[in-house]
Amino acid sequence: MDIQLKRGLLDVCVLKAIKNEDSYGYKIIKDMKPFVEISESTLYPILRRLESSAMLTVKTVEHNGRLRKYYHITQDGVKRIEEFKEEWNEIVSIYRFITKEDNDESV
Repeated sequence: MDIQLKRGLLDVCVLKAIKNEDSYGYKIIKDMKPFVEISESTLYPILRRLESSAMLTVKTVEHNGRLRKYYHITQDGVKRIEEFKEEWNEIVSIYRFITKEDNDESV
């Protein structure tokens, strides 16, 4: 898969994973696992990028004697999810065009 396309998809997946409740790294990975595999080394740069884009905020909370970062989606993050849903229609249309050509050639 094209790296830029995958990057955009993963960004939206991470936003969706924290949309309904604040979450932390390990839980985000666990929540996404049934749908997409993501490693810590992939997740944390995404979280930093989303934070710098103002799509999420971070707060540090002590949990069992350790500090844990909790991520909270912002209105910009929710807006990005909605934009993605609209963009998806265009992606589906492009996919249909590409596969239509394949189907036409086999006839």
